[in-house]
Amino acid sequence: MTDLDLKQHRVATSLGEISVAETGEGPVLVMLHGGGPGASGVSNYRQNLPALARHFRVILPDQPGFADSYRPTEQDLDERSITEITVDALYQALDGLGIGTFHLLGNSLGGAAAIAMAQQRPERVTKLVLMAPGGGWLPFGPTPTEGQKEMFRYYNGGGPSEKKMAAFIRTMVFDHRQFGEDVVRARYEASLDDSHIAFYHLYNAAFGKRGGMDPLWRDLHKIKAPTLLLWGRDDRTITLDGAQLMLKQIRDVQLHVFGRCGHWVQLERQREFDTLVTDFLGGQA
Repeated sequence: MTDLDLKQHRVATSLGEISVAETGEGPVLVMLHGGGPGASGVSNYRQNLPALARHFRVILPDQPGFADSYRPTEQDLDERSITEITVDALYQALDGLGIGTFHLLGNSLGGAAAIAMAQQRPERVTKLVLMAPGGGWLPFGPTPTEGQKEMFRYYNGGGPSEKKMAAFIRTMVFDHRQFGEDVVRARYEASLDDSHIAFYHLYNAAFGKRGGMDPLWRDLHKIKAPTLLLWGRDDRTITLDGAQLMLKQIRDVQLHVFGRCGHWVQLERQREFDTLVTDFLGGQA
C-alpha cells in the first residue's frame, strides 16, 4: 500500500495505550476490526483504504488485546466485558485525537463495539455500518457456530500453526482459493505475539464465563444513526438469520446481502463494499 500515507499514533488512555493508524482527509470514518487471531485495524481493511481514503479521514484503531494496543488483564476481563473495555478505551482515544462526531464501521467483534458505541453516545455517531456484528445478533441455529469454534480452537490443542490458520480462514470465507499461502502465512505470523496469545486465552475464558457476547440486541432501539448492514449469505461465524432482529429494532436501517460470500465482506466483495460504504456515508464512489 505504497500510495497511501499512513500515520501512526499511540494514544494514552486511563486503561492503557491504544495504537491508531490513519490516512486520508475528509469526514472521519472510524473502522473497527474483527476478533480473529492476529487481527488489527490495518490488516482487516488494508485493501479498502485506497478507495475510502479518497473521501474520508480513516481512523484504524487496534482494539484492546490486539496488535500494538494494550492487553486487558484477567482482572479487567472479570470486572467488565471486552466490549465494555473496548468502548471505554476507544472513546478516550478518539477524545485524545480531538475527534468529536464520526462515521463508524465495525465487523464481528468490532461490530459489537460499534453497536455499543452508537448506543452509549448516539450524538457522536453520524452514520453506522455493521458487518455481521457480534452482540446485536440472536442466532436461530446452534452455537457456538463453526467459525466461532475455529477461533476458540486456534490457540488450544498444541497452539497456533499455519494449518490451523488455513482452517480458520476457510471458515471465514466462501471461497478460500482466493486467499493463497502468502495470506495464510502473514496472518499466522501476526498471531504469534506472546502477549496477544496470553490475552486470547483470557478473552476466551471470560467469553465462556459470560456465556458469549454482551446482549446488545436488547437496546438496539437506542441506535439513532442511519445504519447499513452488510452480510454474507454464507457466513458461518455470525449467520445471516441474526440480521432479522436488527432490521426490526433499529429505526433507520437497510440491509445488503452478498451471495457466495462469508464473514469477510470487505475482502471477499471488496469493490462492492467500497462503493456501498462510500455512497451510504455520503461520498462519491
